[in-house]
Amino acid sequence: MPSFLRVGSAGTLGTLIALSLFTAVAPVRAQGVLERVARSGELRVIGPTDKPPLLSLDDQGVARGYGMVVNDRVAALLARVLGRPVRVVFQPAVDGPQLDDQLLTGRAELACGLPFSWDRDTALDFSIPILMSGVRLMAPAGRFNGDPQALNGRTIAAVGGSLGESTVRGVQPGARVVTFRTLPEALNALGSGQVDGVMGDSLLLKGMAGRLGLTGMELTPRVAYERYALACALPENTSAFRNVVNRAIASLQQGYLNGDPASVAEVNRWLGPGSAVNLPTETLQNGFEVLLTGVEALRP
Repeated sequence: MPSFLRVGSAGTLGTLIALSLFTAVAPVRAQGVLERVARSGELRVIGPTDKPPLLSLDDQGVARGYGMVVNDRVAALLARVLGRPVRVVFQPAVDGPQLDDQLLTGRAELACGLPFSWDRDTALDFSIPILMSGVRLMAPAGRFNGDPQALNGRTIAAVGGSLGESTVRGVQPGARVVTFRTLPEALNALGSGQVDGVMGDSLLLKGMAGRLGLTGMELTPRVAYERYALACALPENTSAFRNVVNRAIASLQQGYLNGDPASVAEVNRWLGPGSAVNLPTETLQNGFEVLLTGVEALRP
């Protein structure tokens, strides 16, 4: 493993540049990200702010959520690697071409909390996963049991063009699909009785339902109709920077599994027991164990 990524190593910009000369892909671009961060002391991150618990704005307009926890961990490791303070500078961006363009043109370095996409992967790079999620149905408790047949003839809402829309059309063509521009609009329609359920990302459904004050809702089925990983997108062919991002993500997840108090508190605030999504500790531990199977364990 490169010395600047070893636990306890401070690292230097010179080490990073030397390493990048030996990488197989685009060393100039790899150096560019790290050199820019070293000069400015800023890590420019972007993302949609309507996706709690991954990313949202508080009453003061400050970005928060599990995605920001990951961003802060990346900035902290960059500070160690570069030997200077690095602060996160966040800018809202609508998920889609606008967000991709900012990464492609070098106006931002990182966007965390996005599902992996083969189409996006042709122009951008992705980190190791930060979390697992999936598509499920939110409805009043007891209304559905997860059987796709029960959706036949029922009015199901989804965000237009989302995985939720394609999933409901795929699992039950007989459902009456109503599309909305945003997830809050779809959930408000559910709360007012205009639709029978909302299909979408299970984490976002729980997070947004809690924010809107919807009660008495449940997600079905127990195992999602479609499961996928959420990760961080970054400029393509910036391998030295991607190494730092991956190490920061793995360190957070390993810290949670090891019972590190700071890691446990940061994750649980947004995802764990007592949070809006209220995932059991065992669920998070099992998920992180799966996500870390493809990388070397980090030891204190």
